[in-house]
Amino acid sequence: MAQKKGYEVDSWLARPDAAMSIVLLYGPDRGLVAERARAFAGKTGLPLDDPFSVVRLDGAEVDRDQGRLLDEARTVPMFSDRRLLWVRNASGQKALADDVKALTSEPARDAIILIEAGDLKKGTGLRAIVEAAGNAIALPCYADEARDIDTVIDDELRKAGMSMTLEARQALRRNLGGDRLASRGEIEKLVLYAHGQKEINLDDVRATSGDVSGASFDDAVDALLDGKIADFDTAFTRHCQGGGHPFLVLSAAMRQLQAIQAMRGQMEGGGRNAASVVAAARPPVFFSRRKLVEKTLERWNVEALGRALNRLQTAVLQTRKRPDLSEALARQALLGIAVESARLAQRG
Repeated sequence: MAQKKGYEVDSWLARPDAAMSIVLLYGPDRGLVAERARAFAGKTGLPLDDPFSVVRLDGAEVDRDQGRLLDEARTVPMFSDRRLLWVRNASGQKALADDVKALTSEPARDAIILIEAGDLKKGTGLRAIVEAAGNAIALPCYADEARDIDTVIDDELRKAGMSMTLEARQALRRNLGGDRLASRGEIEKLVLYAHGQKEINLDDVRATSGDVSGASFDDAVDALLDGKIADFDTAFTRHCQGGGHPFLVLSAAMRQLQAIQAMRGQMEGGGRNAASVVAAARPPVFFSRRKLVEKTLERWNVEALGRALNRLQTAVLQTRKRPDLSEALARQALLGIAVESARLAQRG
């Protein structure tokens, strides 16, 4: 049967079996599913930004248009010797399972099928079809254990050329593990915060992962996205006066804008509207914030979001160089984005 144990997945992805033309990544850790899918896609050698070589599909889209995956798999590539068909958000869709079953019986000669799915029950539907096939493989993705978390930490530290004290590692580990992308994002945030240092210490971890004044900096970021300048200034001031570090607001704003930039890219690249992109977002956008995120997506394009993120990253580096001015530097950068958001709202 074509399946791997959880501990075998990374070694298989390091050297994929070319005979497996259908790769199913599934499990409750959607961040790990997405990260491993990107790793496999990179191993194909195809240009991932080329729409002629890489066709991105949504599970719901395939389910609505029965036979869509089959048609794509049997289409002869025009500009390369093969194509990657990348299906995201798969679950129990019957049409998708039927198409995959047909492709296990009559494999596509010019296509590789990569499927990202949630937690699939053993012995049923899509998972059962893939596990029973000779040309397909099922790769489970479960929440990181301590050993896996240390591997992710070491990976990010190595890329940054930094080390970490044992106390800092133990404290950081307690905050990680539920979702691979979220864990990696937390580590990247910590590395950015400690920029210029050779070693990350316990105080750095506490400064970036604490929940001090969490509500106030969430309010500040939401006001920034909505272009409500006075509300932003009030929330930011309340956060800082309550003992919160300005970096937490910068970091939260960066995470939000990075997520929105990715969703805006889906809108521009796939011709989808803001509501459908937000509804399909993983991790999901809280219902109470959906309208705000939709409005932000409609106002900001990818280039403008990139400029805003560069402004925030510059502010983070400035606050590290001048910690005595961190509040003023952070406020200036964030206020500039709030003003731009208000201007875009008026234009719209």
